[in-house]
Amino acid sequence: MAGDVAIVTGSTAGLGKEIARLFAAEGALVVVTGRNRERGEAIAAELRASSGEASFVAADLTVDDDAYALIDATIARYDALHVLVNNAVSPEIIARDGKAADVSNEVWESMLRVNVLGPAWLLQKAIPQMLDQRRGSIVNISSRTAERASPRLAAYTASKGAMNALARSITLDYGRDGIRCNTVQPGYILHEERDVDLTPERRRYIEDMCITRPPTATDVAYAVLFLASREAECISGITLQVDAGSSAGRGRTFDYPPAQ
Repeated sequence: MAGDVAIVTGSTAGLGKEIARLFAAEGALVVVTGRNRERGEAIAAELRASSGEASFVAADLTVDDDAYALIDATIARYDALHVLVNNAVSPEIIARDGKAADVSNEVWESMLRVNVLGPAWLLQKAIPQMLDQRRGSIVNISSRTAERASPRLAAYTASKGAMNALARSITLDYGRDGIRCNTVQPGYILHEERDVDLTPERRRYIEDMCITRPPTATDVAYAVLFLASREAECISGITLQVDAGSSAGRGRTFDYPPAQ
């Protein structure tokens, strides 16, 4: 990715931060973005110190003007945009999700803004730039729930399903113009900070759902890195599962040896 300009949304923590780190290590000019300016500036400085060029642009992607301004600021600084990773997420909204009949209008709207409208607003500005370049890679971070729903996550499940469909539409509409769009679909991802208080029983349950070992943020980030890179220029419209084989079947579903 040497010299490629890449925006990674939701990159002030967690998975987005790891994607930004790998991109920078591969030579990309990375735009870190999120709502927390202090954290974002610190991450951009960390990437510059260890890998190369990175900058931070504050943006709340539930607001259309912020989404447009993020793309404009990136192009103004680097005069290009080669990669857009739609990774932003809102845990506080997910925590308020539920069964379809119980989800409030506010939660429905907020979830769609984060997972569908935000990416759509970014694409309105990003795609014209990519068309001018005759090259661009869009990677959407979806969720296993888009294809295998989880209880009490109606709005999240619906919004991630829409994100998957959007990727296929972009592939058909812009593929012949050099723009690719792919989806990375993680399952349960081990997270050092979030899972620090996992009981042995709960960790065993998570491990038993997996066919391989449970994936980490780095595993997901490597999948994103490949699809974003020029090594994947013939790949578009796919959904890449990073879920320890659980898309084939959960380990606990069959007479499968539990983790030792």
